[in-house]
Amino acid sequence: MTTKEYRTISQIAGPLVFVQKTEPIGYNELAIVRMPDGTEKKGQVLDTSDDFVVVQVFEGTAGIEKAAGVRFLGETMKMPVSKDMLGRILSGSGEPLDGGPAIIPDDRLEINGAAINPWARDSPSEFIQTGISTIDGMNTLVRGQKLPIFSGSGLPHNEIALQIARQAKVLGAQEEFAVVFAAMGITNEEAQYFMKDFERTGALKKAVVFLNLADDPAIERIITPRLALTTAEYLAYELGYQVLVILTDITNYCEALRQIGAAREEVPGRRGYPGYMYTDLASLYERAGRIKGKKGSITQIPILSMPGDDITHPIADLTGYITEGQLVAKRELVRAGIYPPIDVSTSLSRLMNEGIGKGKTRDDHKAVSDQCYAAYAEGKDLRGLVAIVGKDALSERDRQFLDFADLFEKRIVRQGRDEDRGIEQTLDLMWEILANLDESSLTRIDRKYIEKYHPKYKKA
Repeated sequence: MTTKEYRTISQIAGPLVFVQKTEPIGYNELAIVRMPDGTEKKGQVLDTSDDFVVVQVFEGTAGIEKAAGVRFLGETMKMPVSKDMLGRILSGSGEPLDGGPAIIPDDRLEINGAAINPWARDSPSEFIQTGISTIDGMNTLVRGQKLPIFSGSGLPHNEIALQIARQAKVLGAQEEFAVVFAAMGITNEEAQYFMKDFERTGALKKAVVFLNLADDPAIERIITPRLALTTAEYLAYELGYQVLVILTDITNYCEALRQIGAAREEVPGRRGYPGYMYTDLASLYERAGRIKGKKGSITQIPILSMPGDDITHPIADLTGYITEGQLVAKRELVRAGIYPPIDVSTSLSRLMNEGIGKGKTRDDHKAVSDQCYAAYAEGKDLRGLVAIVGKDALSERDRQFLDFADLFEKRIVRQGRDEDRGIEQTLDLMWEILANLDESSLTRIDRKYIEKYHPKYKKA
C-alpha cells in the first residue's frame, strides 16, 4: 500500500515534529520520517487537529530537517508476541538485546491494550509468595493486585526488584508462572547488572526483560511499559500464565512525560508534570487484575524513587491513589545496615486480608501479623522515650517491647539478598520473637493459636 508523503514540516521541537495541513490522521497512528539522505525514523501521532499533526519520533529528532518527508501508515503500534519471548532480553522498543534471533510472532497486539469491562474483573484472592518476610508476612501480595514500592535515590530498590523477580511463585496447584521485568531510564551499568543477575540465577528462563537505557530517546520510555504490559496480557489471558510485572523506575517514565509535555508547550500541572499524569499512570496500573473465566492473572509491582524522599511528591501521591497500598523503603533502615529496608510501619497492602488465612497461607497469619504490627509500633515509640529518660526508667513490660522492635528488625526485616523464605518459615520466625513477650501482652492473638503455634506449647 502506497501512502502520501508530506513535505510540510513547520517545526521540530525536542522529540516532536509538527506537520502542517494533512488529510485526516488518527491519534496514535504510526508514521515514517524520511530524511533527504534516504534514512528513515519511526514515529507516532501524539496530537492531531485541522491545521497540524504532531509526531513524536522514537529515535529522537537529531538529523531531521524541514525538508524531510513524513508518511502516515494508517495503523497504530502493535507488539509482536509469542511464547518464545520467555527467556529473552529486549530493548525498550522490543528489539532483541541478547544476541538472539528476532521474535517470530504468534500474534500482533495493540500496545495500549484492550479496556477491561469492570463487570468482567474478578476480585484478587490468591497469595503470591515473594520469599521476603516483610512482604509475605506483613504486607502480603495478592494475585491480580498492584502494589508499588516507594523508594528513594540510592536505596537498593533494584536489588529488591531482582530478588522478587527471582523468588516470586504461586503456591499450591502447579500453575505456570512468569515475570515481565521492564526497566526505564536505567544506566548502562544497571542494565549489565540486571542482565547478569537474571542469567546467573536462572530466573531468565521464566522471564521477559525489557531494558530502556538512560541514553535512549525519552519517547521510548513512554512505550516500554506498554510493550511489557501487552506481553503480560498475552501470557496471562491467552496462554494462562500467572504473570508478575515489575516496572522500574516509574519516576523516569514520568520525567519523560514532563519532557514531552514541555516540548508540546502544554500548560504544566503540579511541579511541571502534565495535568493528565494521573490518567496516564492509571492507563498502566489498571492493566493489572484477573478476568472472570480466564485462568491467568497480572500482578504489578511498580517501583518509583521519590525525589527528596518526599512521599507527597506528585508521582508517589498519584500512584498511591490508583494502587492498592504501598511498600516503603526507608533510609534509616539502610543506615542501620538492614536489607531489604522495607518499613512495615508506613507500608500497607489493602488486599492482604483477601489472600491470607487457612488454605491460602496459614490460619494464624492475620493474628500474628496484627500482633507484630502492634508490638513493633509500641517498641518504636519507646525508642523516643528512652532517648529522653534512659532505659533504666522503663518498666519490665516496656523493656520487652523495646527489645521486640530490635529483634523484629534483625530477625524479620533483615534477610539475605539470596534468602528465599517460605511463608511457614516467616510465620514461625514471627512466633519465635513474639515468645519474648509475656503471654498477657499477646492481646491480638486468639488463645487457640497461642496453644497451637507458640514455641512454648509446641515444645511441650
